[in-house]
Amino acid sequence: MSQTPAFPPTGAPTGHVPSAPGPSEAPAPALPTADPRTWSLTKAHGTMNDFVLVADPAGALDVTPSQVALLCDRRAGIGGDGLIRVVRSAAAGIPEAAAAVTDGAEWFMDYRNGDGSIAEMCGNGVRAFVHYLVERGLVALDGDTPLAVGTRAGTRFVTRIPDPAGTSAPWYRVEMGVWEFPLPHENGADSLVATRGIDVARPALSVDMGNPHTVVALASEAELRAADLVPVPEVTPVPPHGTNVEYIVVREAGPEEDQSIGHLLMRVNERGVGETHACGTGACASALAARYWAGAAGPDVWDVQQPGGTVRIEVDGDTVALSGPAVLVGDVVPGAEFASAVAARA
Repeated sequence: MSQTPAFPPTGAPTGHVPSAPGPSEAPAPALPTADPRTWSLTKAHGTMNDFVLVADPAGALDVTPSQVALLCDRRAGIGGDGLIRVVRSAAAGIPEAAAAVTDGAEWFMDYRNGDGSIAEMCGNGVRAFVHYLVERGLVALDGDTPLAVGTRAGTRFVTRIPDPAGTSAPWYRVEMGVWEFPLPHENGADSLVATRGIDVARPALSVDMGNPHTVVALASEAELRAADLVPVPEVTPVPPHGTNVEYIVVREAGPEEDQSIGHLLMRVNERGVGETHACGTGACASALAARYWAGAAGPDVWDVQQPGGTVRIEVDGDTVALSGPAVLVGDVVPGAEFASAVAARA
């Protein structure tokens, strides 16, 4: 039986796990070869959406989908919702990297889902990616000057900001670019989603964040807890490239909270992964759908509380920004047996 991820208490600090050693303590990784024992591997997370980062600055690696799946396996591998290859845009060997170079993005986030499939974008992954670059001394991120980061969904711009809760935890604000409602919709919905644990299929709204999302509004926190997100939800009409499905409940602001900010509870089934503790682009999609359903009174700023923690979403016309924490858990040195297993999947 699956266990529904628990939400942290409202207002609880998130992302306060100490980071891995900084650039003064960690030597620059050697260039990797086909032998996984030469790979510089790091585990990181953003609101418990976790990733395996592979340092490949010169674009020397061709990591196969099967290798990604093993590295992200939580029992046989390191474990993660996805894998990020840290590569310079000019050496990435990815079609979208050419535009990143033009945009001034030295580094490209080559993101793969945990099953090895390619994903266009990951909001929590961008924060983890930039935090890695900062901590390893590969970039300087000071003041209000944004860092350009290449992704398959286009260049994203990232700044470091204070934690709204007032702690010293590193927070990053990602300009997530242009969003849209890609399908014609009627009465606020364009599709139906059938979910185990929820009595009938519910209407939903599609949101394009550079990757596909389908947002379902539920009536209560009890319904949100009841949803079984182990099976992939059934979306009608079937999205041609799959979709991430978010389930949201609007939460009333507490007496100590800013009443001008919208508050959501959210769970997500991520395409190619299953249920995760958080999804950055999903939090953006959820806030955009909730704002649309709220009408003219809908706030432009939303705090989205997920099982892995809370992120802040800011809507400005047809663009949206995501802010949240990032943590480097530690570096991983693969043992001989595991390295051989990874190499066998090349």
